[in-house]
Amino acid sequence: MQINIHKAEIKDAEAISAIWGVVCAERIYTAVNHPFTPQQERNYIAFLSDREGIFLAEVNDNIVGFQSLDLWGKYTDSFDHIGVLGTIIHPEWRRKGIGRYLMKYTLNFARTKSYEKIIIYVRAGNDGAQAFYCSLGFTPKGVLTRQVKIDGQYDDEIFMELFL
Repeated sequence: MQINIHKAEIKDAEAISAIWGVVCAERIYTAVNHPFTPQQERNYIAFLSDREGIFLAEVNDNIVGFQSLDLWGKYTDSFDHIGVLGTIIHPEWRRKGIGRYLMKYTLNFARTKSYEKIIIYVRAGNDGAQAFYCSLGFTPKGVLTRQVKIDGQYDDEIFMELFL
């Protein structure tokens, strides 16, 4: 299996939105409960700084997952060394190494852009994601209680960090 990882462009918005649709419908793997529209994705991509990005995983010219890297706080430069990460993988492509390929690419990008620390929030009910991030060196730092509420059901989020 040939996996190609590259930075998203505005033309990729439709495919990104389609994956959001599938994952949001599952209601368990992300705190995002409504998929972003293609137009919202186009706007998001257009306004990312040169230190941020959405990184796509393609297999046979099909986007099967993506990872986002954003500045932690854009309102002050005292957070410029911290990035926040998000990973979304189409269900058919989970546990096939896609996340590791994305992470390698994203962390290399982060290092070239002077990030020193990456943080992520993982739903407490998503044991697989927690184990995945721990296997990459992320350390759980705390629990945000009742952080997510989808369909009237609460879930906690685990706050994790990785120093580069």
